[in-house]
Amino acid sequence: MGIITRFAAVAAAAGAFFVPAVAAADPLNPAFERLVVDPRCHATQIVNGLPTDPGAFNDDPRTMAQLRFDTGRETCTPDHAAFKRLMNQWGIAFAPTAMHSARTVGFGGFHFSIEGAVTKIDDGARYWRLGTQGPKDPTTGASSIINDSPPSSVQVWSMKLRKAFGFGLEITGSVGFMPDTSILVGGTDIRLSLLEGFREGIGGIFPDVAAGGGVRTITGVSAFQLSVASVDVQISKPLPIADSSIITPWIGWQMVFMFADSNLIDLTPATDPVNYCNFTGINVPGNPDTTRDDKTPGPGAGQPANQVFDGQPVCAGGSPIDFNNNVVFQKARFERQRLNFGLSYQYEMVQAGFQFMTDIVDPASAQIGGGSTTVVDTQTGVTRQITDKELLEDEDRQWTIVVDIGARF
Repeated sequence: MGIITRFAAVAAAAGAFFVPAVAAADPLNPAFERLVVDPRCHATQIVNGLPTDPGAFNDDPRTMAQLRFDTGRETCTPDHAAFKRLMNQWGIAFAPTAMHSARTVGFGGFHFSIEGAVTKIDDGARYWRLGTQGPKDPTTGASSIINDSPPSSVQVWSMKLRKAFGFGLEITGSVGFMPDTSILVGGTDIRLSLLEGFREGIGGIFPDVAAGGGVRTITGVSAFQLSVASVDVQISKPLPIADSSIITPWIGWQMVFMFADSNLIDLTPATDPVNYCNFTGINVPGNPDTTRDDKTPGPGAGQPANQVFDGQPVCAGGSPIDFNNNVVFQKARFERQRLNFGLSYQYEMVQAGFQFMTDIVDPASAQIGGGSTTVVDTQTGVTRQITDKELLEDEDRQWTIVVDIGARF
């Protein structure tokens, strides 16, 4: 009972320590409406290259004419490159940690643990500063126009339960959250220990070897969907100390696959397109409220009433242009390769572990897919496609530190 009591006390203390992070504001929640090629579409006044009001649509005719010249659009042009770079770094923070040795918990065994993972991010990157909300005004509750001080690392805290089924098969369930966001993450791992259990004789010199994989997916935000899958190989060797303690070092390789998709994003959420248009309905047959005349701006203007049925919004003295500020960012599909070094210590039922993970190669070199990204040259307005490998050429490698404490029984 003494060991169980001590473990419960440690778990309760850890939980109490991290509760404030959940209760606080969510400065790392996404703010994808800021990810535009030219911030002038948001405001007429630009300070240090940033709009003074990123939620409002700038309909100044001179600015719109310049935007059309620079980006080929009168409306906001989404910055697909910034979105995908942000997903590349966020994805590795949510990736399965493979925090285990190659040996299972044994036939019928369980391992319950609390796990914390800290991942380095490029906090100075523009996409982190623009793509996350930042602190909110305590009076109005509104987010700032930029996240001036994103953290240098992000955390993910999880509860995990490992269960072995014999013949080297083990399945893990995981559920957790990322502090400073409303994001919850859950998933499962499965692995097969290919060689384990030798204690004596010639087999006692061989290490344990396991292969497996995992998947994590997020919920709690409406702006995007993210799932991360992995495959891994681990090699470890338990080293008994006295009668009741075991130290187990391990080394492993992991391949990570990221699947990130944007939902529909309103790039000008502070401007209501319906009121901006003075919306009277959709231009379809049989709808008398959509009767056009020569004075109605937008598609079909200058045509006899109801001659052109194009399904577009009809405005009474306004403009439908802000309806074009809703976008879906291009999907992000990335791969990463990581090396991990770990060490666990077990005393009777209690087990604690530490692991360090890092990219083996830089993110660009790890790409095996054939994805591409649309980029816009703001000097010439020329749109071109670059490969995802080219997109990530300037991205740094990331590292992750993982710790856990739990009980085996």
